[in-house]
Amino acid sequence: MRIALAQFNPVVGDLEGNAARIAELADQAAVAGAAVLLTPELALCGYPPEDLALRDDFYHENARVLANLGQHLPHGLTVAVGHPLMEAGRRYNAATVLRDGQTLAVYRKQQLPNYSVFDEGRTFNPGSAPCVFAAGGVQFGLVICEDLWFPEPTAQAKAAGAQALLVLNASPFHIGKQAERHAVARARVAESGLPVVYLNMVGGQDELIFDGGSFAVDGQGRLAAQCPAFDEGLHLIELEDGVPRGEVCDWPGVEAGVYRALVLGVRDYIGKNGFAGALVGLSGGIDSALTVAIAADALGPERVHAVMMPSRYTADISLADAEELANNLGVQYSVQPIKPMFDAFLQELAGEFAGQAPDTTEENIQARIRGVLLMALSNKFGKLVLTTGNKSEMATGYATLYGDMAGGYAVLKDISKTLVWALSRYRNTLSPVIPERIITRPPSAELRPDQVDQDSLPPYDILDAIMERYVELDRSPAEIVAEGFDEATVRKVVRLIDFSEYKRRQAPLGIRVTKRGFGRDRRYPITNKYRAPFK
Repeated sequence: MRIALAQFNPVVGDLEGNAARIAELADQAAVAGAAVLLTPELALCGYPPEDLALRDDFYHENARVLANLGQHLPHGLTVAVGHPLMEAGRRYNAATVLRDGQTLAVYRKQQLPNYSVFDEGRTFNPGSAPCVFAAGGVQFGLVICEDLWFPEPTAQAKAAGAQALLVLNASPFHIGKQAERHAVARARVAESGLPVVYLNMVGGQDELIFDGGSFAVDGQGRLAAQCPAFDEGLHLIELEDGVPRGEVCDWPGVEAGVYRALVLGVRDYIGKNGFAGALVGLSGGIDSALTVAIAADALGPERVHAVMMPSRYTADISLADAEELANNLGVQYSVQPIKPMFDAFLQELAGEFAGQAPDTTEENIQARIRGVLLMALSNKFGKLVLTTGNKSEMATGYATLYGDMAGGYAVLKDISKTLVWALSRYRNTLSPVIPERIITRPPSAELRPDQVDQDSLPPYDILDAIMERYVELDRSPAEIVAEGFDEATVRKVVRLIDFSEYKRRQAPLGIRVTKRGFGRDRRYPITNKYRAPFK
């Protein structure tokens, strides 16, 4: 028999649009001879619905749209649709199995993740019963996402007569996640002997990226099929004598996978929210260069406007490199010098600043002028400002509130500086668009004469290694020092991270690609006197 996997990109809250897409894919599956069609977790409403899942009207509308969808599916095709369900005042993350306008079975997710980026324990109630249904002469057990990470739901399905396990997922991307999914599937196979067909959502939803990569594992734990990463489509799995098989697509390497995640995130955030395009402040530095390249790849160069805003401190090579990059990408490019505005600010503040030496105040004024210009262009032309700060800068506060942090979407928010360099070199393997000098020259904010980042920060390879341990792995400062890092450097980096929480809380949301980004999966109090001990 043939199983169709609807690896598609729903829009949160677009119930009618998502239902229409499911119906379209169902028609394609029927033409392809499939007996069963799987849709992702909460496919009808999109994932995660967050506090929409606390509204009674939301459940009523999902029920109405689901009932209508059931009447418009191809005859003979069995379709598993993920959707929110309300019963007797209890709310479930559920899936309904439909065929010929009838409901064959309903499954209610049992394991509700309440960690990292997930808060399903806040919005749903857990189910407790297995779900097994027959199609094409096979008894299928159905579970949803987190259920696969625990032995009990699979064991329940087998005890209820399941011969194969189908898993509906909305599993977000982070580096290394696919290998974790494979390992979990193989663990369930080893326990149950059941082959596993794993369908994953694809698309961007705010800071989360769903990477697709649906797959099947046979009863021996061997990878029997793997769908493309980051691409929407209908894919077919053959199940013969209980053995699944299909095309096994290669999984992208780290840089390729992260780059595609960033492109998908920008495309969907701007597209699903109806912005006309993207605006990027181009500086001649590597962060803005990578950001504008991602935007051009996501939207097409005709929808991207790069603005160079030189100051009295901007080097000639920055102007030349920015223009070369814009020309290489084919994006709209304009130059708006900020010197006249900066001079006006200094003149206006001269009395207030009398007797005070220049410091970061004057540097920040330049960044804030640029933020005002970009936001004015955004308001006038309906394009979203993409901020260019990376994770290393967000960690240490090396960014200006209401300046270079002004914007609507932080593309590199979870990308360390060392990864920025790696991604820039990867992008140039696709086509050489980022001038080599942008990649190799020492990074600088160019807000004072001869400024480089290392005037204020440790070398980025050291900073990023400390940041990863402290932020992503929750290592204590003492543990980091014990690994061989200089104690004074660790103290400096940890202090910068701790004291910059108030800035990060005001930063725009950004795309998550690591196990812990500065977003919904890291919540620290701003007013906070705790300091981790070094001894």
